[in-house]
Amino acid sequence: MKKLIAVMIAALLCLGMTAAAEQAYTVGICQLVQHEALDAATQGFQDALTEKLGDAVRFDVQNASGDSNTCSTIVNTFVSDGVDLIMANATPALQAAVAATGDIPILGTSVTDYATALDIDGWTGATGINVSGTSDLAPLSEQAAMLNELFPDAKTVGLLYCSAEPNSKYQVDVITGYLTELGYACEEYTFADSNDVASVAQSACDGCDVLYIPTDNTAASCTEAIRNVVEPAMKPVITGEEGICRGCGVATLSISYYDLGYATGLMAYEVLANGADVATMDVQFAPNVTKEYNAELAELLGVTIPGEYVAIAG
Repeated sequence: MKKLIAVMIAALLCLGMTAAAEQAYTVGICQLVQHEALDAATQGFQDALTEKLGDAVRFDVQNASGDSNTCSTIVNTFVSDGVDLIMANATPALQAAVAATGDIPILGTSVTDYATALDIDGWTGATGINVSGTSDLAPLSEQAAMLNELFPDAKTVGLLYCSAEPNSKYQVDVITGYLTELGYACEEYTFADSNDVASVAQSACDGCDVLYIPTDNTAASCTEAIRNVVEPAMKPVITGEEGICRGCGVATLSISYYDLGYATGLMAYEVLANGADVATMDVQFAPNVTKEYNAELAELLGVTIPGEYVAIAG
């Protein structure tokens, strides 16, 4: 009888350990809005963690449909549920997560500049708080050089972005310096949300020779509306990422958002499985950038693309 009891206890313990292993970690994912780049980053993140942890990780994926207030609701629910880690996809999601908890580890992705997003002075690469992650910033000096390579005779560049996105403003401020050094006059055209994208894009087309759109989430979700303006106006657009370029641009110096999310997933593994301190983990950047172009729009607008550019698939 004692042997039987011991065997039963051992079996129960094994079952308990197996059940615990199958759901050892719960990760809450807050994605700002559904569009190609952010979707790819979320998928890469999940794939990396699943490859590392298998059934020992469970994801609660929530989409805020572009609403910052909804981001706050989502992450506050994650905090109440006691998730082990929060992945914040895009700047408003990151800001909401930081406001919601100072204890649960937070990893951001698709965030351009963490110092701007989190109002950090004396940036050194690590935040010093419960936050790290990956940045989607492609070299802005190289983006300016790309614009100059393709449109050396243009005089005025229209910088089109959402005024509600601080990282878009950061990119515009930086690239304006590079474009000015190259001899271009720069004009900013800002829209508040998706409702005035088309009218602002029309103003930019009316006043400028070429447009530049940074990695902007609102623009990324409104590429059809922008294309419906820039194509009839015969105005080319250089973009900060592939998804926007596929929708309404001619060329981009782009990163892989899937790879960016995957790198974030590997960071999450180090935090969850190996006890890495997120506060001391340097924010990581995409290792590679690629010159890409939209073959259809380039042909429509008569833009000659150098041979080293890669055509965007699809």
